[in-house]
Amino acid sequence: MTEGLTTEPAGKASLSIVATGEPARRRQLTVAEREAKGRAARTRVPRSSHGQWRPAPDRPDPVTLLEDQSAGWAADLVPVRYGRMLASPFAYHRGAALIMAADLADTPRSDLKVQLCGDAHLANFGVFGTPERRMIFDIRDFDETIPGPWEWDVKRLAASFEIMGRDRGFRAADRRAVVLAAVRAYRQRIRRAAMMRTLHAWYDELDITEVLDMIRKDQQGGRATRIPQRRGERGAQVAQTRDSVRVLAKRTAEVNGEPRIVAESPLIVPLEQLSEPGSGWEQSDELIDDLIGTYRQSLSSEHHPIEEFRYVHAARKVVGVGGVGTRCFILLMLGRDRDDPLLLQLREAQPAALERFLGSGGYQNHGQRVVAGQRLMQGTNDIFLGWLSGRGRDGEVADFYVRQFQAWKGGVDIEHLLVPGATIYAQVCGATLAHAHARWGDRIAIGSYLGSRDNFDKAIVDFAIAYADQNERDYQAFAAAVKSGRLVAET
Repeated sequence: MTEGLTTEPAGKASLSIVATGEPARRRQLTVAEREAKGRAARTRVPRSSHGQWRPAPDRPDPVTLLEDQSAGWAADLVPVRYGRMLASPFAYHRGAALIMAADLADTPRSDLKVQLCGDAHLANFGVFGTPERRMIFDIRDFDETIPGPWEWDVKRLAASFEIMGRDRGFRAADRRAVVLAAVRAYRQRIRRAAMMRTLHAWYDELDITEVLDMIRKDQQGGRATRIPQRRGERGAQVAQTRDSVRVLAKRTAEVNGEPRIVAESPLIVPLEQLSEPGSGWEQSDELIDDLIGTYRQSLSSEHHPIEEFRYVHAARKVVGVGGVGTRCFILLMLGRDRDDPLLLQLREAQPAALERFLGSGGYQNHGQRVVAGQRLMQGTNDIFLGWLSGRGRDGEVADFYVRQFQAWKGGVDIEHLLVPGATIYAQVCGATLAHAHARWGDRIAIGSYLGSRDNFDKAIVDFAIAYADQNERDYQAFAAAVKSGRLVAET
């Protein structure tokens, strides 16, 4: 399929008010009522019930789900996705958000909703630079965001830590301690948020200094774990070097006095190389200018820094594991001169994996859904976060969201985590997920449901162990499908 794009209006949210007498008002529940709501949910759905996992008798075939999901994706990239998933059960789990969503649909729910990340895998957290140039730790992937049961994010996070521990060769007792640390941190952070004033809970975030302080205070045998501390400080320092200037130096070459993104097929392919000569790409610059103009409509301010940048070049860029096969582009733009670059990532937003189980959430544009979810869950957002729609040369319309590419961003080196570092990272991820849920969801009701004891924590550990077993069975079925030729994987 040719991946040319033409613009469709991004659209702006509008509000119409029709006078029909007295406006309807929803009575605000008191703190006591919200606490009672949580306790009532605990009676309906005991915390211990979350520890149960058994595949449903009519459980969908996971390989079929993957095939259905990849229909309509860039055909030349789907084998790359499968190849990355084939690396290990842990890599497979990263790309299996839809499969786990189908499984979670059959698990107990407290019926207390939040804005879900939708894919709260441990690899989807990291370090960011805020517009004020502070470093914070937060969720970094919102492709699957949608309102839904808060337990689903917690279970996805817990399972990912159990599966990672197996991949790293941790002992069973150590894996259990790591998962328990994540869930305990979630519960404690939610309960802390339940005691906060409204705006304090809304603006709460994990500053990198707080993360490093958590590392310093962690004790192993009575002594601070200095190795994770040094790695955390080094990771924050490295993240600060990841910006458009660095990418410009690493990924571009000068052609006729202008920087151009260098091809690294199939992972990076310049826009003009995506189709044959004479196919209409001679007007690609004008086309991208139109896209940027449409994208501007979704930005929150009337005068925005984007106005001071001009488009220079674009390329398709393969990213991640689960998203490989969806269309993703990087746009190179320049401000006052060549030393003032801006890299934007334009990433296709498909229906969330959870939508078939929870509904669409009311958004017609999936790029807008991603942006709205990120703005709800993060205390500080990228000022370039926006959305648009584009039409391929084959007539197919796709939704996209836009954000800065590698702007003060960093993550944890998961492949080399040891037990002390994994335990601390689990605590940080659990606390981060909790403060994201606390912004939109009823943190008081959820905190009341969880309680001060560790009943829920232990149940989720049991779930994570059972689901990791299921993930291994699914991985074997996936590997067999590749071996038989049913799926094609590029390794």
